[in-house]
Amino acid sequence: MAETPIDRLARNTPASVAHRVRGLSDRAIAWAFVTPTILLLLAINIFPLIWTIRLSFTNFRANRPNEPVEFVGLRNYQRILTDPDIWHTMQATAHFLFWTLFFQVVIGFGLAWLINRKFKGNDLLTTLIVLPMMLSPAVVGNFWTFLYQPQIGLFNYAVEFLTGGSVAASSFTMLGSVELAPWAIVIVDTWMWTPFVMLICLAGLRSIPDYIYEAAEVDRASKWRQFWTMTVPLVLPFLMLAVLFRGIENFKMFDLVVQLTGGGPGDTTLLTSIELKREAFEKWRTGFSSAYAIILFVTVFGLASIYVKALNKVKER
Repeated sequence: MAETPIDRLARNTPASVAHRVRGLSDRAIAWAFVTPTILLLLAINIFPLIWTIRLSFTNFRANRPNEPVEFVGLRNYQRILTDPDIWHTMQATAHFLFWTLFFQVVIGFGLAWLINRKFKGNDLLTTLIVLPMMLSPAVVGNFWTFLYQPQIGLFNYAVEFLTGGSVAASSFTMLGSVELAPWAIVIVDTWMWTPFVMLICLAGLRSIPDYIYEAAEVDRASKWRQFWTMTVPLVLPFLMLAVLFRGIENFKMFDLVVQLTGGGPGDTTLLTSIELKREAFEKWRTGFSSAYAIILFVTVFGLASIYVKALNKVKER
């Protein structure tokens, strides 16, 4: 017997719909909400990754889409791993990564330790310190390019003042020096992202219960001993988390360095992300750059996995 309009209306009333929904298990309802998001993430993330892996085994060039594509196997990977120029960019990236993390952790923890102690103007100082990380990297890059400018840059006048005029401001340049350009980008990234590390360390310091320090005072433990035996171990997971976040971000650093040096002078500050962009969108070696991207992805993913395991062990202590 065919369904009448009255039957369809009765089947779709709010009460009948609610009854059918109540008939579903909590797991089924959860999957009904989560499935569209999972499918979207797979479409956005997994498909491009699989496509990149496929291209990495070919000689495909995006500017010549109609040319026949040749399967080259592992040739792209072999060329990357044996190219001294690419290893030089890896070295430049490692230099940038190590020193930015070192300075940001040391200075960020020091600032957090200072701000954690209540004093007049504490809130104002915290706001001023956090301001740099709220700016766009493009704005920060242009701002520091002006500061580093050889003739009128304030940074160079500060150098002249500190050296008593022995180094002329007009002749001192950070961004144009092979020796100083890598340190110039380290200074800028440290200035911009140290507040991020400071906030994470500050959260760690304020999570330590006061009674721990009170018990240490009763046992007559010195401030130095309290710092190394209580404060550092309890804040260490937060410090390691900050290093993880900043390490991943700095490994793929691009915009700030492009604004400051463009990878120069020469290839002194040519990081892997900039070299990857040149291979993909200037030389149009799409298959080669895809293999390069896969190697970087595996490197970051592998190091991050090892680091997360170490972080979990520290948290379990």
